[in-house]
Amino acid sequence: MQINRRQFIKNLLTTSVSVALLSFSKISLGKWLVSDFSHRSIDITLKELFPNKTIQNSRKIKLKLPKTAENGNVVPITISSSIDNIDTIYILSEKNPVPLIAKFTLDPNLEAYIGARFKMQESCDVIVIVKAGDDFYQTRQYVKVTIGGCGG
Repeated sequence: MQINRRQFIKNLLTTSVSVALLSFSKISLGKWLVSDFSHRSIDITLKELFPNKTIQNSRKIKLKLPKTAENGNVVPITISSSIDNIDTIYILSEKNPVPLIAKFTLDPNLEAYIGARFKMQESCDVIVIVKAGDDFYQTRQYVKVTIGGCGG
């Protein structure tokens, strides 16, 4: 297949713009990862993730977590909620070195349902916070870890 000069320049510009955007997004993504997923206490993590926000307790968030995790390396969790317009779900573990386990961004028009596995360092509360519009809701459940996960 032979490419003419105009097509060659068009392909070159398209590739250059794509590479530039990809490089920029990696820089932005790296800053986000460092700020949200860093070693700190649960209190500092909550203050930095939700500055000046009131987080209400809610029974409309349903967690399926084991009461006792046989192995802290693999703790299954299922989250569902009947709260309308959820756009973000956060999972945190109080005593992990990095308390923020995961942050999921969802389409607010969809029903919120997430299943995942994560690591827990030791027995503590697992906290799930959902953002629906400008409102924040949370629920928590204590999980006993018999074999250490991310730290032992």
